[in-house]
Amino acid sequence: MLFKNTHRFLFTISILAGISSCQSNSKEENLQESPSKPNIVLIFADDMGYGDLGVYGATQWKTPNLDQLASDGVRFTQFYVPHAVCSASRAALLTGTYANRLEIFGALDHSANHGLNPEETTIAEMLKANGYITGMVGKWHLGHLAPFLPTKQGFDSFYGLPYSNDMWPLHPEVKDYYPPLPLYRNTAVIDTLDDQSMLTTNYIEEAIKFIEQSKDKPFFLYLAHSMTHVPLYVSDKFKGKSEQGLYGDVMMEVDWSVGQVREKLEELGLAENTIIIFTSDNGPWLSYGGHAGLTGGLREGKGTSWDGGIREPGIFVWPNHFPEGKVENQSAMTIDILPTLAEITGSKLPDLPIDGRSILPLLEGKELEPKPYFAYYNRNELQAVIYGKWKMVFPHAYRSIPEGTEMRNDGIPVKYHMLNLENAALFDLSVDPNETTDVSAKNPEIVAKLNQFADEARADMGDALTDSEGNNLRKHGRVEE
Repeated sequence: MLFKNTHRFLFTISILAGISSCQSNSKEENLQESPSKPNIVLIFADDMGYGDLGVYGATQWKTPNLDQLASDGVRFTQFYVPHAVCSASRAALLTGTYANRLEIFGALDHSANHGLNPEETTIAEMLKANGYITGMVGKWHLGHLAPFLPTKQGFDSFYGLPYSNDMWPLHPEVKDYYPPLPLYRNTAVIDTLDDQSMLTTNYIEEAIKFIEQSKDKPFFLYLAHSMTHVPLYVSDKFKGKSEQGLYGDVMMEVDWSVGQVREKLEELGLAENTIIIFTSDNGPWLSYGGHAGLTGGLREGKGTSWDGGIREPGIFVWPNHFPEGKVENQSAMTIDILPTLAEITGSKLPDLPIDGRSILPLLEGKELEPKPYFAYYNRNELQAVIYGKWKMVFPHAYRSIPEGTEMRNDGIPVKYHMLNLENAALFDLSVDPNETTDVSAKNPEIVAKLNQFADEARADMGDALTDSEGNNLRKHGRVEE
């Protein structure tokens, strides 16, 4: 069932009745006059491509709930993650800080003896200090050892997996390397999974329980889906429902889950005072062929700093505060979510410096000066800088699927090969979103500006590609063996 806003009807009636204009307050006034702090639901998909939603161009399957979500709020066309890989992307999201600054790289597995440093402040800790009930459901991936679990990082409750759902004995390339996949409730392992078909459904049941139990106070729900990361699993209610196959079925179930959350918020009378944010951690894992998502025509995918790896759907909804159906073309990044929520809720920003900024003006339909955003991969390689419509990609090696490779549709990946970008290249994303044409020679002033931004970032956070050390790096948390 599609979510339907009731405030549209009420607003229309108020106009027809000739209610005084003093009741038609501006969005700024509405922000100040909210009856209580808004609830916040942050939904973070896994390996979902920019082109996986109908509103972003998908045609092989239907995503009516996500399309409706976009219609009800602000949809970004240039919304980025700073790292095209699981753990690093999640660290950046939850702290508002580039993960390389925090010494979090790649995708942590069961052998990692480190995680997000408890001295860092997460969105959950920030909001908890401001009176919020905080809950997490889904994939954590910032350290599986006791000091690094979600309940040590500001969450009152946790139900989900400590890392990616492919880190289990059935991994197609490294069988029996991983131990059984543990399912946690808070700090205890309550099950080990050998079948994930009910995982999305179970996540939603837990999310709805959290909403019901927290409805009388402001709450923050972080719903981090394991799907659409391989291995793909779907419940019987969506098996075979799409035209594309298993990946489409999984997309439809994730879409359904968003509808379930919205219906529960509406049922409890919470929808009008709840912010919903939807995005993903990185682009599709293209080597998995038919078990991977769609880039929407963007270049490359997960594990690269081309836009197919780092540009994601970005949807923000808050009835009566954010405009409906707005398409925002200015670039923003997941590191901006924490400071934006801090401004909206009046929460204190972390004591340690962060890298994001509030994008509330954009969400309210105002202008905001562009800022440079950086894309990192591997161990602190500064691979690209984005500034408005411009993107400069620096020389580096990246993975790609050889042209003519026969792709599979059985959950077994094909092999990447490595390519080298020999020279820096500048792209005008407003006319060349696929990053095909280097326009450096025609725009020397832009090249100089973006190189300056990059040099400042290298001095600040380092860059393995240029052997830059960085002056403002922090340490991850570590459990000594």
